[in-house]
Amino acid sequence: MSDSLGVYVSVPFCRAKCTYCNFASGVFGAERMDRYVEAVCAEIESVRGRVAALGVEMPGRVDTVYLGGGTPSLLSAEQMLRLFAALRDEFEMKEAAEITLECAPGQLNDETLEEMLRQGMNRVSFGVQSFVDAEARAVGRTHTREICLREVTRMRAAGVGNINVDLIVGLPGQTEASWRESVSVALETGVPHVSVYMLEVDEDSRLGKEILSAGQRYGAEAVATEDEIAEWYGTACEWLEAAGVRQYEFSNFAREGSASRHNLKYWRREPYVGFGLDAHSMLRNGAGGVRWANGDDLDEYLRGQTPGAKRKGNDALVLLGGGGDPEVERIGKERAFEEAVFLGLRMNEGVDLAALRGEFGEGLTRDAVAALRDVEEAGLMMIEGERVRLTAKGRMASNEVFGRLLVGVTA
Repeated sequence: MSDSLGVYVSVPFCRAKCTYCNFASGVFGAERMDRYVEAVCAEIESVRGRVAALGVEMPGRVDTVYLGGGTPSLLSAEQMLRLFAALRDEFEMKEAAEITLECAPGQLNDETLEEMLRQGMNRVSFGVQSFVDAEARAVGRTHTREICLREVTRMRAAGVGNINVDLIVGLPGQTEASWRESVSVALETGVPHVSVYMLEVDEDSRLGKEILSAGQRYGAEAVATEDEIAEWYGTACEWLEAAGVRQYEFSNFAREGSASRHNLKYWRREPYVGFGLDAHSMLRNGAGGVRWANGDDLDEYLRGQTPGAKRKGNDALVLLGGGGDPEVERIGKERAFEEAVFLGLRMNEGVDLAALRGEFGEGLTRDAVAALRDVEEAGLMMIEGERVRLTAKGRMASNEVFGRLLVGVTA
């Protein structure tokens, strides 16, 4: 079990809302943003006592910090200073900690950048989505290709070379040729990390509602088919691999040594704590652990409600985030085993059966191997000694794979 903690800070503010997005984020004024920073700092300052109430331990040393959103780069330098002061007061920050800031291209001012550099920021993730201006504009992005390329150059000049570029395959109006163009431009920048997400349209987003109603305002009629999206994703995997940007997780590709250390914690079931709106956390407790999630209502979060313990089954659940009605789940050994298998299979390195036996025992592992063999016979998985990995075909059909495994593992 890792003796270090990952920290996620949710910053749910945007300059403009993307048409496909239904995250707990939005456009708010400066006063609301300042109140939010105060609430997050208060949550950070009180987390240790609240975690203790759950009967689990939280590592005191932090080796990754990830500011996500939303658009955390919209915070002022002074607000960033306050957030990091709260974190450093509560936790010991490792000297070589990975500190990541999500940015919308063109939305990080010089003062905030300088403060983030003082705080040790050494990784930036740009929400580019598309290097084709018409596609970016169609979904509400406010940047252009020129702005994106200028920002990559600016980060390097500031000494931040660990740069990620997010791309989305399947945007309205996207074609196979324009998708190839976006991937090609990402490779030409030489950034060490690229994330590729297949468009998933939430039915409650503006684009999702339009698709359901057959509208035309947000380009619903120009969204690629699921088969096209899957095919273009597959070709992007090939292009990136050929260029030395190798896939290490379903949506993530990196040059040697540039994988996201913070995100790897999620897939390896290492401990992490999230602060802010809709932030999620997981702490280990032997083979099992506890997960919780803050609410997604900004007004409730800012009110900082503190209801008493509530009961779900036989467990007394404690509110860990300020405001809202949290979801808290205690994870037993069998559930933890399922997570270790499913999360591990998201990574190209796959799952180590010997490690599973060591952590969870022979019985659970033996039963799972039978289910894994069935999936292997379908060409969706390969078992090489003690290592189990999804094939490229299996990654494309991961929902089917996990469905088959779930039946076999829980049978």
